[in-house]
Amino acid sequence: MLLRIPGVYSPQDDTWLLAGALAQHTLSPLTRVLDICTGTGALALRAAELGSSSVTAIDISRRAVLTARINARIHRHTIRVLQGSLTAPVRAEYFDLVISNPPYVPAHDDRLPDTGMAQAWDAGTDGRALLDRICAQAPEVLAPGGTLLLAQSTLSRVDKTHVMLEEQGLAVDVVARREIPFGPVLTARRHMLAARGIITADQRTEEIVVIRGRQHS
Repeated sequence: MLLRIPGVYSPQDDTWLLAGALAQHTLSPLTRVLDICTGTGALALRAAELGSSSVTAIDISRRAVLTARINARIHRHTIRVLQGSLTAPVRAEYFDLVISNPPYVPAHDDRLPDTGMAQAWDAGTDGRALLDRICAQAPEVLAPGGTLLLAQSTLSRVDKTHVMLEEQGLAVDVVARREIPFGPVLTARRHMLAARGIITADQRTEEIVVIRGRQHS
């Protein structure tokens, strides 16, 4: 059970797909884990449950930070929860595992909302406003031999994520994928996405993937 303050993104299929990929990763008490865009803290909690005693969670939303802190307390795990933009609060630190389920839904324009629920999914006209920044920043906080696990939709160009992470020196592959029906947000934007050529006119599903990037030792 997870507490969720109104305005905080509720864990969805992408969260659980990433949690499954996380469960395939061996964690020890010494594994330093960073969860970017933590929301309710579901993935940070999963990392703690899997054995890490050093979990840091970050979100730009004050409500998400409060939610994650409460959930950590409810589940009796010690998790450091910080407010900030992506890796900014931990720029001088290194982690063995970085996980992230960021906003990646193509929006009407490139303005990123700073309030409201849309903050949890709007990611610019191509859905890559946060993905591009994570691809650039996450490798900078990965320890030698560290791993990045990143969830996104195929509507937001998996190929670009692959190239950007390789350019950062990571070995990249897709470790999980799932086809899911459009939720309310994508259903409402279906005509816009079709007009842009992002989906076909009759498309009603999207594929979610988890991309793994591994830092050389």
